[in-house]
Parts: sequence; structure tokens; C-alpha cells
Amino acid sequence: MSDITKRAMSASLKKLLLQKPLKDITVGDITDDCGVNRQTFYYHFQDIADLIEWTCLEDADVVLKGKKDYGTWQDGFLEVFNLMLKDKAFINNIYHSVSLEVLEEYLYKIIYPLLKDVVDEVGKNMSVRDEDKKFIADFYKYAFVGVALNWVKGGMKEDPHVIVGRISTLISGTIQRALENYR
Repeated sequence: MSDITKRAMSASLKKLLLQKPLKDITVGDITDDCGVNRQTFYYHFQDIADLIEWTCLEDADVVLKGKKDYGTWQDGFLEVFNLMLKDKAFINNIYHSVSLEVLEEYLYKIIYPLLKDVVDEVGKNMSVRDEDKKFIADFYKYAFVGVALNWVKGGMKEDPHVIVGRISTLISGTIQRALENYR
């Protein structure tokens, strides 16, 4: 029941963001829209920022299921872009209403597990220290999030397939080579 309530509040927030900017949305607006009381909201979330973070992570978890390995990372990254495009009002409001650091942190939390799984898979038969694997995953995380934020800043106009294709071409084989350099 708890996740159903959280999803209802998340859906209300997204609906309200189609009508007004994030700075004008209150907890009362969200609870009124989804038919729960303020106490219920605060039982699940500390504030609207907490709801935003939960929404980002929950949505990403849904679209990344089964797309976190070397053979499917491109599909996972494409799904993240498509999710952002689908929820354009939500993403634009976050981008323009909260600090860039907050949006970066949300994206890092979404992208890092995907990349860490890929690095671990590619390096499974290599004797590479965990801290070096983490460094490699972090490096790519920063690059991927930078590309995503630049895309948002530009109005999300470029086709996500093109972006992911370009990234795939650019990094083809580089994770393997990076891991080999850390042996």
C-alpha cells in the first residue's frame, strides 16, 4: 500500500508541474490532488525535494530493469533519455527550479549503478581493485550525466537514439582498455 500512495503523490506532482512551476507547488497542492492528508505525505517524504528524488529513482529503476549489463547498457541509457523526454515538464521544472547540483545528484544515482554493473561485468575475470573499478564507473558517470544535462539545457531537441549511438561509438572498447590499464 505504501508504494501505491507514493506513486499517487508522484503522479500528482507530475500533473501539477504541467500546470505551474515547481516553486509554486505546495505539499497541500499535492495532497489535495491525490486525495490524501498532509500527515500521509510527511509519513512518506520529508518534503517535496524528497518526493522528487524518490520519483526520479523509482522511475529510473522501472526503465532500467534488465538493462544494466554490457550488452544492454545502451538500451538502459536510451530508456533514461526517453523517460526524461516523456516527463519533460518534470525534468525542465527540476532543471530550472532547483540547483544544478541537485539534478546532477539525481542523475548520478540513476546512472552510476548501470555503469558500475557494466564495469564489474567487463572486469569480472581481471584482477582490478574495486576502488579502480569505482573510479572508472565514476568517470563515465560524470561524462554521461554531462551529456544528459547538456541535452536538457538545449531543450531536449536531439533524438536520444542519436545521442546514445554517438556515446556508444565513442566509448566502444574503452571500459575494457581502462580496466586492462589498472591491472
